[in-house]
Amino acid sequence: MAFFTIGSFVSKLLVFFLVPFYTSVLTESEYGIADVMQSSLLLLVPLLSVNAGEAALRYGLEYTDDRDIIFSSGLKRVSLSVIPVMIISGVLSLLFPGYRIYFLFFLILYTADAFYEYMLLYCQGTEEVKKMIMGSVSSTFFVIVSNLFFLLVLRMGIYGYLISQILAFSLSALLMFILTDGREKLRSAGTKDSYALNREMGDYGRSMLLYSTASWVNNAIDRYFILFLLGSVQNGLYGVAYKIPAILTTIQRIFAMAWQMSAVKEYKGDDREEFFSKMYRSYQTILVIGCAGIILLLKVIAGVMFRNDFFEAWILVPPLLISVVFGALEGFLGSIALAFKDGRSMGIATGAGAVFNIVLNFFWIRSMGSTGAALSTLVSYFVMFVLAFIFVRRHVKLKVFIVRDVIAYCLLLTESVLVIRGVDNYFYWNAGIVLILISLYFNEVVNILKRSSGFFGRKPSE
Repeated sequence: MAFFTIGSFVSKLLVFFLVPFYTSVLTESEYGIADVMQSSLLLLVPLLSVNAGEAALRYGLEYTDDRDIIFSSGLKRVSLSVIPVMIISGVLSLLFPGYRIYFLFFLILYTADAFYEYMLLYCQGTEEVKKMIMGSVSSTFFVIVSNLFFLLVLRMGIYGYLISQILAFSLSALLMFILTDGREKLRSAGTKDSYALNREMGDYGRSMLLYSTASWVNNAIDRYFILFLLGSVQNGLYGVAYKIPAILTTIQRIFAMAWQMSAVKEYKGDDREEFFSKMYRSYQTILVIGCAGIILLLKVIAGVMFRNDFFEAWILVPPLLISVVFGALEGFLGSIALAFKDGRSMGIATGAGAVFNIVLNFFWIRSMGSTGAALSTLVSYFVMFVLAFIFVRRHVKLKVFIVRDVIAYCLLLTESVLVIRGVDNYFYWNAGIVLILISLYFNEVVNILKRSSGFFGRKPSE
């Protein structure tokens, strides 16, 4: 987690400071178009590559002697996934010639992002964490430098934004390929019998398709509803609103990357229930208190990040923040299920959440606008979380305090209502709620601080 914190926090912090820059140089419509492209990648990369990256992560941790085969197999799947994107982009370019330039950009962006994401997951699965961090940090560096050049110097607008993304993904993927000695791995894999392992990895990837697709629906379908029902301007505002929950998402992803590795290594251990339960309670504590703290300072953060007409997006943030909490907890439970190679259960949980999301978006966006989309996301993630918790009990009986947790979630909702409604002295009321939450999770807070101080107090030999 220390290594992941350095890599992820540095990267996300730098990108975080770019948000005011984006909202000052891009229009709401341009930002909305770019946001839809990014959301589409979240669906298409795992779907078309048949979860090649996730398979490389899972099997790389377990089959340490066959990592060259795993590398080659996943890379082939990613390469083949570019073909359908090329065909679809070509057809759409003919049908909608006015948007031809965007379809071309998307094809190149997909190719770059698919290889970048695969290399990140492969490095994580082979426990080459330093190389993964170098790839992540270098991507951020390339994004910042190219954004400043294309957006500030050349003033290329959305085209400059997309070119900078393509360059960052491509160069970082190439860097990780070189650092992992990719050419030698491909050569070595070509001399081995890899049919059985390739087939098993393919089966694992296919078993996760419902899970990954439904996860995308919950992450992104609301943006498509907003785009088609309300227009690209509102979609741009909604996309910007997600930037504040990204603060909490960054913390969540740091933990999730380390947890994915730990879950696979520990799922056969005799003390797995105690280990998983402690990790769950610690994770939940960080998420709940972190969410409450961001809601408390929401308008201050929005004032710093959002420029011009983007500021009004702050009102969408509270339900999106709480949805991050439930989504992160569902992801934690999902890692346990996937360690047991139980992709089916998580597919059902995320599928149910996706159905709720689609139905509620259809009705609530029409009646409440973008607020309806945010609320739909919150409800769908809660449904996923509850079902995932039930399914994971087949494998591990987590020791949790349900009454306390329900009270905490209700307090987060109360805090959100107070800030959205602009209740008199809401800041002080919400500060009180944050203190109550800290007291509810006091034992976990103390344990987290002890473990942290113990880690940072270690001698190099330890």
